[in-house]
Amino acid sequence: MASETPKITLYTNHLCPFAHRAHTTLEELGLPYEQVIIDLQVPREPWYLEVNPRGLVPSLKYESSKIPSTILTESATVSQFLVDAHPSRLLPPSSEAPLLRARINFFVDTFNNKVSSYQRNIAFLEGAEAKEAKAKELVEVIRKEIEPLLPEAGQGPFFGGSEEFTFAETQVGPFIARLYGYAEHGEHIPKSLIADLEKLPKFSRYAKAVISRPTLTKYFPLEGLIEGTRKRIAALKQKELAAKA
Repeated sequence: MASETPKITLYTNHLCPFAHRAHTTLEELGLPYEQVIIDLQVPREPWYLEVNPRGLVPSLKYESSKIPSTILTESATVSQFLVDAHPSRLLPPSSEAPLLRARINFFVDTFNNKVSSYQRNIAFLEGAEAKEAKAKELVEVIRKEIEPLLPEAGQGPFFGGSEEFTFAETQVGPFIARLYGYAEHGEHIPKSLIADLEKLPKFSRYAKAVISRPTLTKYFPLEGLIEGTRKRIAALKQKELAAKA
């Protein structure tokens, strides 16, 4: 008997790495869903604040015969719910693989706490020298905190040596894609970052596999992200000048 297809609406913005997590999870699970794009540059409309009082993305509306219409918010919660509601190779049930789930949770938590903020931190620094120094700091953090957690050569490229995407990649992939995308462009993050990351054999292999995944790249508007960062930096500078006037 075919499994039921739930009715899913994702409230999202393609520039947001957290919404990108939910997109990637849905795409990996092969679940159909409707998108509602939320403009994050303007005050949220009242109807959306009723969906998510915080006004953030992603938010997920989900309904099935077993689960009445409900709203979930926050990317980690949305993604975890989806993989638990739809068991797959991404994340086995806790009864089957409690240790793997614990290791994935630790890896994602480490990445979130140690690495995720660097893309923005480097991009908003002034001066090439300051950006280079911060980029080298990032490489050292990845070498110390992330490199030891990744598979060895000869294993599959994804977490735990898997040949296929896991839940870990749906959660950290959007941030890795932004680091490499910005560095390749070179305007906000120095291009030297990529050469320095190449010196980390496990991470560089892992990152290349992650950012080449079609489910991750499907909603990754790099030029829009770069232009958005350019505008935010200009707005901050204008605000600083106004404060000094």
